[in-house]
Amino acid sequence: MLVPGARRVVGTLDAPVEGSDACVVACPPHPRHGGHRGDARLRAVSDALAERGVACLRFDYGDWDRGRGEREDARNALRWARERYETLGLFGYSFGGGIAALAAASVDVPLRGVALLAPVAALDADDGDLDVPDAVTAIDVPLSLVVGTRDATADWRPVVAAAESAGASVTTLDADHAFAGATSEAVETIARFLANRLRA
Repeated sequence: MLVPGARRVVGTLDAPVEGSDACVVACPPHPRHGGHRGDARLRAVSDALAERGVACLRFDYGDWDRGRGEREDARNALRWARERYETLGLFGYSFGGGIAALAAASVDVPLRGVALLAPVAALDADDGDLDVPDAVTAIDVPLSLVVGTRDATADWRPVVAAAESAGASVTTLDADHAFAGATSEAVETIARFLANRLRA
């Protein structure tokens, strides 16, 4: 499916067989490092949400725009979902975690919860408008972070510090950036949080 907007954004909607009035939009990792909507962590979260009766829209970003266009892609995906679902949540992994935070802090649709997995603290654009820790402190809905303490890929510490100062939930796992050996625990934490928020 195509997500409406000025950029070409392709998405996959995973919906429970019995239907749902709740949907989570999932932001993939960095598109220039192989990130796409079929990422294993996005698919695992989507499957876990479906088991809880929540739909999930996984999408690919449009042409590379150093974070600016990708943030708008996420906001457009949320706008699309808002027209079809009663309650919305937002999730992102790695670069997608940064995009999800930026979108959540600025989108014009109501959210019930935001979950970030191994979020990056900075995007490629040298732009104060794309500061992820600042965005985290501006998110006005329940927020959950899951990070791996052995993650040497993403600069997640500034995001965690901002989240903790804002009273968000932070879960640390003995894992690397890919969550090898800890994927199930990370996915369960995120899916449970989002499903509980969207069903509240």
